Amino acid sequence: MGGGRSRRRGCVLPSAITPQETIDRYVATFTQELGLPLVDHPEQMIGKVDGVLIESVDGSVHLERARPFLRARVPLFVDKPFTTTVADAREFAARAREQGVPVFSSSSLRYAPDVVALAGDPALGGVVGADTFSPASLHPRNPGMTHYGIHGIETLYTLMGAGCETVVCIETAGATVITGRWRDGRIGTFRGIRQGSGGYGATVIGERGRRHAAIDTRYIYRELLKQIVAFFRTGQPPVPIEETVEIIAFMEAALESARGGGRPVALATQ
Repeated sequence: MGGGRSRRRGCVLPSAITPQETIDRYVATFTQELGLPLVDHPEQMIGKVDGVLIESVDGSVHLERARPFLRARVPLFVDKPFTTTVADAREFAARAREQGVPVFSSSSLRYAPDVVALAGDPALGGVVGADTFSPASLHPRNPGMTHYGIHGIETLYTLMGAGCETVVCIETAGATVITGRWRDGRIGTFRGIRQGSGGYGATVIGERGRRHAAIDTRYIYRELLKQIVAFFRTGQPPVPIEETVEIIAFMEAALESARGGGRPVALATQ
């Protein structure tokens, strides 16, 4: 389920983010190259598919698009951002638990080979802290870091794990810098880049060593697809939905902190 325009019985709804020419290329690939049928309404896929990928770039529509599949108990992969508000994220998770529906959401950066190697490096020992960076373009449909900075924030969570309690965020036209304090006293930081040299990277401070890695993005979608296929086969999400909700809460708290001039804001995970 991609997201630029939605087709409904002879009318076309305007694109929120994705250009129509991009959607047209997708449609041509699906119908002409792959021979896949299109439906007028997503619900018409129920009973014909074993799982659904919700791929709209506009995260604000993800919960609404998921509702019929949650009711039908169809497993869901939801592309980043899972949602754009923590209220939607909590409701999504609650509906999934009530219906017993496995739900998986992740940035592809979580499975970049460099990130996987860094997170699993036994020479580092336990992770004391981590710093990550990524591009962080903005879009009003995906507030704050939910549009693109989520890639670096997901990397931070891959390294630190869940458990952040408060964040402080400083933002300028060229950058967003978020410092999170975890409940065990560890500190993790994320820099979202909008000016100067971009790219993706991470530094981990461990109990026995430290290591920096520049993140190669050439294979990230291949690695994410491996996880998605395994998820649909097993019904076991590789990322707990509680962590996904916390990531949304992290970004929402950071946006509130930035708007408040950098004051500390607690994550609203409950």
